[in-house]
Amino acid sequence: MGKGNKRLIVVGDRVLISPEEGEERTRVGLYLPSTAVDSQAVQGGTVVATGPGTPISAPTELDDEPWKIASGEPRYLPVQARAGDYAIFFRRAAVEITFEGTKYLVVPQAAILTLVREGSTVEPESGQGDILDEIG
Repeated sequence: MGKGNKRLIVVGDRVLISPEEGEERTRVGLYLPSTAVDSQAVQGGTVVATGPGTPISAPTELDDEPWKIASGEPRYLPVQARAGDYAIFFRRAAVEITFEGTKYLVVPQAAILTLVREGSTVEPESGQGDILDEIG
């Protein structure tokens, strides 16, 4: 397998993030409090890739007949982050990796506090409205 054939595949409910380093104001205009920046409790970065999500079984596979052959096709509860989103996350939950000379952070979805996404044309699902729309 040559160097050009390698690629990162994110698994499960993890998100691959290109970190933003050492600034109080993020590139998307969010201000992180000095206590968060000083202690590095939170950090921001751009989502590069996401895993498929949390594996779940189909409701029909939960019946009383365990000998039945499963459909074989995996099902996932997808992650909310998408490539290109800007994520604010707990730094302690991140695992730093270097792939082909570039530093990335692998972050579980549960450690992501908020996402900033450029103009979405899709209406949010019930109960999942954008808080900034409600404020502004």
